Amino acid sequence: MVVGGSGDYARKEEKGSPLGKKRLKQSHLAFFFRFTATNMESTPPRCHLLLLRFIHCSPSIAKLLSLDISSSPSRIRISFLMNELEHPRKIMEYQTFFLVLSCLFPLAIFAYIISSRRNSRLPPGPKGFPVIGNLLEFGDKPHQSLAILSKRYGPLMSLKLGSNTTIVISSPDITKEFFNTHDVAFLNRSPPKAIQIGDYHKYSIVWMEAGDQWRKLRRMTKEYMFSVQQLDASELLRREKVQELVKHVNRCCIEEKALNVGACAFTTSLNILSNFMFSIDLAEYGPKSTQQFQDLVLQAMQAGAKPGLPDLFPILHSLDPLELIWSENVYGKKMLAIFDNIINDRLRTRSDGVSTKSNDVLDLLLDQHSSFTQNDMRHLFLTLFMAGTDTTSSTLEWAMSELIRNPEKMKKARLEVDKLMQNNNNRSIQESDISQLTYLQAVIKETMRLHPPAPFLIPRQAIHDVAIHGFIVPKNAQILCNVWAMGRDPNIWSDPEMFMPERFLEVKIDYKGQNFELIPFGAGRRMCPGLNLANRMLHIILASLIHKFDWKVVGNTRPEDIDMGEKYGITLQKAEPLMVIPIKL
Repeated sequence: MVVGGSGDYARKEEKGSPLGKKRLKQSHLAFFFRFTATNMESTPPRCHLLLLRFIHCSPSIAKLLSLDISSSPSRIRISFLMNELEHPRKIMEYQTFFLVLSCLFPLAIFAYIISSRRNSRLPPGPKGFPVIGNLLEFGDKPHQSLAILSKRYGPLMSLKLGSNTTIVISSPDITKEFFNTHDVAFLNRSPPKAIQIGDYHKYSIVWMEAGDQWRKLRRMTKEYMFSVQQLDASELLRREKVQELVKHVNRCCIEEKALNVGACAFTTSLNILSNFMFSIDLAEYGPKSTQQFQDLVLQAMQAGAKPGLPDLFPILHSLDPLELIWSENVYGKKMLAIFDNIINDRLRTRSDGVSTKSNDVLDLLLDQHSSFTQNDMRHLFLTLFMAGTDTTSSTLEWAMSELIRNPEKMKKARLEVDKLMQNNNNRSIQESDISQLTYLQAVIKETMRLHPPAPFLIPRQAIHDVAIHGFIVPKNAQILCNVWAMGRDPNIWSDPEMFMPERFLEVKIDYKGQNFELIPFGAGRRMCPGLNLANRMLHIILASLIHKFDWKVVGNTRPEDIDMGEKYGITLQKAEPLMVIPIKL
């Protein structure tokens, strides 16, 4: 094995880099890797690959090292990312990190052996390696990897991710056991360390424990935001924002300009929410206007979905010598700063005696100041914007992609909308029309089946030991519900890989938490409180996009060849954005 680094250090030193002044500290790190390399030379090539796969599975380690497998399987080159080592403090942190790991390794082996003996009644699952458990099986697209494993080990499966027990469920019957029969035992969430660092799990309605504060927030969202009366009162606002989207698409038609469907849907969703909450727009249509806010949301979502070392090994929670996930905390702080400015501006206006009664959510919450603090508000807004913008826009992008790939389905959906509008003097589409657009409803359901916004929902946690189907789900186990796998299960759906909205015309299945084969918004007491708003936004935006426009894929790509690759996060994104040119009908 070749240890890259000494030559690089020499070149850096010749250039007068500050790194050259820390040669002694570098030699400590070089010794560590030379020691590792020497020992690895005597091990089989498979062990080399296991080491690489383990490090690549952890974004924290991948941040530290860049790894390449040379042409010879027994020789692996490890080189440092120099920009991560230029700061002397970080070099000391890396030394501390490796020292801590070397001390914890025998303890982790012992804990692994003991836990394997104690958990003989766990659901079946693949045998893991010492220390890392089944981390290698997790992969970079875990919803797909675990779907494959569940075919072998069954719909109730257990894994070890580091030292943590994870239970994976992937059938409607077992999901009902967890989220209906035993819902109270699984009310708590399993927040990753990246969420805990900013104390978001203490204030966010998504992550906080199911206690009095959670119930208060739940009641507030139902009463002041997502009640039928509140949504009906704000319908005109959403209609105006959708018309702004239609005008933007019209401009792209005139200019024959390509349109990023996901980005446009994100802008529309963001402005609908920001006007609903604050009576202001937070973005305009354009390549740069929404990009900053969207990047913050996507980065925060991806950060929360990737397990870091403290998530895999809870004993590192209090140590965290490298502060490897502090950078992920930055995204949430930036968004909170935006909401703080908005709240403070409204408070200053109110204190100046200026009437601001706009009947938006912020006014309603400020009127409840005795029971709702500013900190409650800012975290609630953070949660709602993260949950309500990205999920809606990604679902719309997937729906448009599927319709464009299947022209006969697009034609059928468009004819239904056209017929309804002709009977109503060609007025704009309204939310009251949704109940009459049965095929469009089927298109949304079929999109949710194939491309659920959150492939594992939000992970839950067992409050205490629970007996299910003859197995024990232990206290503090993380619960992953693989709704992506259920949506593609041939035992549930005929031709599961095909986009067939017609299947929902034949059966009465909805996604409101009662039909467990289709629960993209979750089920039970912790299902998404914004379901009703999302349902209205999805139908009215999609109907408006297909009503007066046809769509041509950019370049020479045929519609059926649109890239449908996925990018994993808490939400499931398209790997390649849908770029199309609208054509006026």
